[in-house]
Amino acid sequence: MKSGHADYGLDAPKLVRMFLVGGLLLFAVGLAMVIFARSWITALGSIAVTVGAVFAIEGLYMVWSSRYGKRRARDRLLDMLALTGGETVLDVGCGRGLLLIGAARRLPTGRAVGLDLWSQEDLSDNRASATLANAAAEGVTDRVEVHDGDMQQMPFADSSFDAVVASLSIHNIYSAEGRRGAIQEIVRVLKPGGKAGLMDIRHVREYADGLLAAGMQDVRVSGLSFWIFPPVRIVTARKEIVDAANQASPRGVP
Repeated sequence: MKSGHADYGLDAPKLVRMFLVGGLLLFAVGLAMVIFARSWITALGSIAVTVGAVFAIEGLYMVWSSRYGKRRARDRLLDMLALTGGETVLDVGCGRGLLLIGAARRLPTGRAVGLDLWSQEDLSDNRASATLANAAAEGVTDRVEVHDGDMQQMPFADSSFDAVVASLSIHNIYSAEGRRGAIQEIVRVLKPGGKAGLMDIRHVREYADGLLAAGMQDVRVSGLSFWIFPPVRIVTARKEIVDAANQASPRGVP
């Protein structure tokens, strides 16, 4: 299915601006020092040129990953879940709908639900109306809904979803206790046999440990993916189904 003209925003916009503006200014000042100064000032200018170039390149990489790379990373995560098309999927910290709408496009008879606090710090123009506009652009309005809410206290009943996904959202909870609470909530709202796919730039092995502690099975942590900058890992897991004898299969983190 061909993607529409949705705009999923610029990740960490303040950081990107700092890298681009600061890097270019540092590069320009360093270049001027190299051209017009002498002796040790020239050496200092060379360092400033190098550091400025690195910052500017990182800023450009982040722009590229926001506009293109994160779509590829999203597709990789959704492929791991092997959705059949009729599931109800929750996107925790959905933002402007990258995973939410990506999932909805794979759910012709299912539904994709998004939850967010709509912070402007972590994603440009992050608001529910922008998410719904993206859903319209992708032609999935009829199977997308969004809710205001905190991932640490989700407004959903136990065992509500066949799959829960999150992209670059859980790390925005700054306390380890808070992140553990979010992981426990993810497990709570999953149906038995339901799957989780969590993509992030840090704390991913912490998430894996939390999923294991909450009784999840088949917990796996991927290698680094460079479609997003900083690079990300994906942790996947499946909620335990207890048989009649209350037996569970072995589980572990590779």
